[in-house]
Amino acid sequence: MRDHFEIRDHDAAGRIGRLEVPRAGVTVETPALLPVVNPNVLTVEPRRLAEEFGAEMLITNSYIIRSTDRIRDRVLDQGLHEFLGFDGAIMTDSGSFQLAEYGDIDVTTEEIIEFQRRIGSDVATPVDVPTPPDVDRERAERELETTKQALADAEAAETGDMLLNAPVQGSTFPDLREEAGRHASATDLDVFPVGAMVPLLNSYRYAEVVEAVRAAKRGLDPDAPVHLFGAGHPMMLALAVAAGCDLFDSAAYALMARDGRYLTVSGTEHLEEMEYFPCSCPVCAEHTPAELRELDATEELLAEHNLHVTFEELRRVKAAIRSGNLLQLVDRRARGHPAMLDGLRTLLDHADELEETDPVSKDAFFYTSHESARRPEVRRHHDRLSRLAVPDRLLLTESDAPSNHDYDAVWRVKPPFGPFPRALSETYPLTAEVPERVDGAAQVAAAEGVASLADANPETAITLGHDDWVPRAVDAVPERVETENLRHLGR
Repeated sequence: MRDHFEIRDHDAAGRIGRLEVPRAGVTVETPALLPVVNPNVLTVEPRRLAEEFGAEMLITNSYIIRSTDRIRDRVLDQGLHEFLGFDGAIMTDSGSFQLAEYGDIDVTTEEIIEFQRRIGSDVATPVDVPTPPDVDRERAERELETTKQALADAEAAETGDMLLNAPVQGSTFPDLREEAGRHASATDLDVFPVGAMVPLLNSYRYAEVVEAVRAAKRGLDPDAPVHLFGAGHPMMLALAVAAGCDLFDSAAYALMARDGRYLTVSGTEHLEEMEYFPCSCPVCAEHTPAELRELDATEELLAEHNLHVTFEELRRVKAAIRSGNLLQLVDRRARGHPAMLDGLRTLLDHADELEETDPVSKDAFFYTSHESARRPEVRRHHDRLSRLAVPDRLLLTESDAPSNHDYDAVWRVKPPFGPFPRALSETYPLTAEVPERVDGAAQVAAAEGVASLADANPETAITLGHDDWVPRAVDAVPERVETENLRHLGR
């Protein structure tokens, strides 16, 4: 049990937690966004990150500090917190990004961990190897072994009460990510970043991001705090949290602003092409796009907007977890970009894993798209059908129970869940709000529920009355179940 991380709420694989950072003397609520602060160029002052945006933690690069003569001695003398003017928790990177970009760096894990300790970092990082996507397996395995050695070197370092990252690598090989997660969990390290994600994130390969996260999570302990390295675009935060990530570090707010790009929860706009701002943050409320383009401080103000929209989305994600509708939020975000829809569909491929932590009762279930038919609540209902007492002759129907019938019992059928006794109608998730015109995916899921019930009760004679289901849904009903199309009765 990792006593520095406490999970308070769950929804899907998302959670609200509390990460204790003892060296900083603070507790950070997760999911948390760590703005990336370039120690050479402070686009937004770290003090303002806390006061105006609510940042409880930030990340900066210890390798850049160590390699820059004009600031290294100042940071060693003042300490990182005083140098940046930030009272919250500070995580430091080790130079692994530079290693990935340039192929070599002149520092070892032992040296950079010691440097991070000396400058007052609260969460330090070893020199792992961020293996990019799509490499051959031999390279991924070789570099993963190097990363494992870096974790061993970090374990052996003198760190006091400084927390240590244990990066989980493995490129685009899910089995290597799972192996890396299992190895990292067996160490005494504290925070578990899923690394080398930037190339996938920059290419909008969100389905593969989800696969990498889920593979890492299968290897990691359930109470391991998970950091998605390089993730900070507001459009994908809900998806990443639902997949099981707790921490995010974002340089996107500054990098996008430098290129004149304006972040939204559904994508990225170019300031040069905008006539109206859809946002009501202070920057957008006080300027039109045309006015903002003419200011000397355009980049700084655009970075501030990008931070506002990102932190707002993170608060929205937390509220969704508390309300039990995180997957509904992910579904809404998935309508904004095809790559997000790929990510959602990939996440729902792992509904069995999500079901392990998804609460059994929530406020509401809204069926908003055919992806809703694959949510963990539907799977859980199907699994529980085998526990129900079933009579010898059973009618399942989408309509009201007939006044005269010769069945032992009449159960309701409600897509996407399928059959259930009417006494359970007011229990979650059978209280779901479902459109009157349900789609084929909901009908197929309901048919699968009928099949689960029939499989669990082979001696029961079952009749199904359905409301003109699509052929593939009817085909999913076992042959031994008698079916009636309710729309054809009486014709």
